[in-house]
Amino acid sequence: NAIDAAERTVALSTYVFNDDPAGEMFVAALARAVRREGEVRVLIDAVGARYSRPPIAGTLRKRGIQVARFLRTVLPWRMQYMNMRNHRKLLVTDGRVGFTGGMNISKGNFVRRSTRAPIQDIHFCVTGPVVAHMLGVFAEDWASTAGEVLAGAGWLPSLDAVGRVLSRGLSDGPDIDIDKLPLVLMGALSCARESIRIVTPYFLPDESMINALNVASLRGVDVRIVLPEVNNLPPVAWAATAQLPLMLERGCRFFSSPGPFVDEVWSLVGSANWDPRSFRLNFEFNLECYDRDLASHLARLADDKVTRGRPVTREEVAGRGSPGWHRPICDRTTV
Repeated sequence: NAIDAAERTVALSTYVFNDDPAGEMFVAALARAVRREGEVRVLIDAVGARYSRPPIAGTLRKRGIQVARFLRTVLPWRMQYMNMRNHRKLLVTDGRVGFTGGMNISKGNFVRRSTRAPIQDIHFCVTGPVVAHMLGVFAEDWASTAGEVLAGAGWLPSLDAVGRVLSRGLSDGPDIDIDKLPLVLMGALSCARESIRIVTPYFLPDESMINALNVASLRGVDVRIVLPEVNNLPPVAWAATAQLPLMLERGCRFFSSPGPFVDEVWSLVGSANWDPRSFRLNFEFNLECYDRDLASHLARLADDKVTRGRPVTREEVAGRGSPGWHRPICDRTTV
């Protein structure tokens, strides 16, 4: 709907853009925008583009849509390219309306229609000056990939303040933005006084992050971490369980959910996972928000998962076995 409402420009960046019913819907909407003589730019990560066959980039080009693949290589298995991935999910229309979060473009995200492996995800629609942060990150990625500088009022209009949520875009990646995300997280954990809620599919924090969570728990902060029941990467879920005893014994609580960080004032949402790949190797984008109502709403979403989930016990973690046969406790989604 937002793409169809765009009058001048559409900027779309995604990690996965599958050639399936969901992808076809987006291709059709983007093609309609081109027919209206709008400027449309689509950036797909070169590794994420290979999640479906054939890659959808060719289809986009046939429909007259300008598309580029981030860090494209004919040897996708080379690890240096596997590590520096553009994991951002951004859509900006007319430079005024922005969407970001964890959602890729795939039929699995049609939860009500998907009969196998539905992906429960959270995405956010935002307006106001923070949209300029989103478009700025996209424009930088597009310039480095396609060699084109996006300029003009259609891409960068004047934006007035709206609503009451204080927000800023937070980009992170293995370049000049390195370590921005971990530093913000460490600051948030050190400031928490009442509660911390984390919902993530991949949980592999380093020692400093584990210590920060443990210290928060020891000073009385209610730390709850929600990891979905089933993971699309079992070895990652298996590796995550090795760290849980270090935190369970300090009072942090883990829950396995079927199927945000908050002190009910501050929240962080976006594409990053809690693992070294997101913290140092991938290009990510998150929104940092200060608003009690928004944070309380996200806290209720997290607590609902806790209510419908089950506690992860020390005994369960101790019996995790090998990565080949254990029952994982994470999901494929990014929240």
